[in-house]
Amino acid sequence: MEERIRTMICRFVGESPAGRFPESDEPYFDEPLVGYAAADDPLFDDYKRIIGAFHRTPHEVMEIGFGTGVRASTVISWILPITQPTRDSNRRETVYPSPAWARTRNFGEQLNAALRRHVTEWLAEQGHRAVAPQLEATWREYPETPVGRASTWSERHAAYAAGLGTFSLNDALITPRGIAHRCGSVITDLPLTPSPRPYPDHYHNCLYYREKSCGACIGRCPAGAISHQGHDKDACSRYVYGTAVAAVAEKYGVAQTGCGLCQTRVPCEGQIPAGTNDA
Repeated sequence: MEERIRTMICRFVGESPAGRFPESDEPYFDEPLVGYAAADDPLFDDYKRIIGAFHRTPHEVMEIGFGTGVRASTVISWILPITQPTRDSNRRETVYPSPAWARTRNFGEQLNAALRRHVTEWLAEQGHRAVAPQLEATWREYPETPVGRASTWSERHAAYAAGLGTFSLNDALITPRGIAHRCGSVITDLPLTPSPRPYPDHYHNCLYYREKSCGACIGRCPAGAISHQGHDKDACSRYVYGTAVAAVAEKYGVAQTGCGLCQTRVPCEGQIPAGTNDA
């Protein structure tokens, strides 16, 4: 069943007309990565301490969707890697995202939402309950929390639990296909085999934390929101959702532009970077 689900997700992303630039028919994303986490994984309880009590466990999301007592079994998580041409275009930018990056952020995320709906519907057709946390009516994003901008369900943290990658100096997730991607998830009562987490800690794929040998994302941030001390989520949010949108959203024909400069022209852009200790 795990392979059937992976194939279904990949087929939807590859075949959906909404997943392509209309003027060129080129895709927003390469083939997805898919992973699975057990709903009972202690990490989801840990996230209430790490992120905040408002962050929901898989069981809480299922109960909101289907009623008290309904239990989750699996979190299905995926990574949608941004294509090389779009990454190349953003490498050349130093202040605002490229048009292709902004359109991938805007329209590619609309495809991601459609994928969430498709996965839940497909699972329902197989006789299983499923809910996409970010599409659930009570999902909330809070601009100000003790950890900065945060929500009731983090797609990045779900992906980490599902073995798809680790965090980085800029707070993004470095996966086998790199840091330039979108991610999504669905929770279901279908029992599936959890994916292994092939890393010893939650920062392992980041060269800066692994061996203090990088920090390239610091110089790429136009807002000065990344330093050797980490990522200032508030400064980043003001730039991404305020400054960049005001500057180029109308010009590019999008509502959300993203930024992604710290995810391009860096060693982790398209892969887990090898360090000096890996030779």
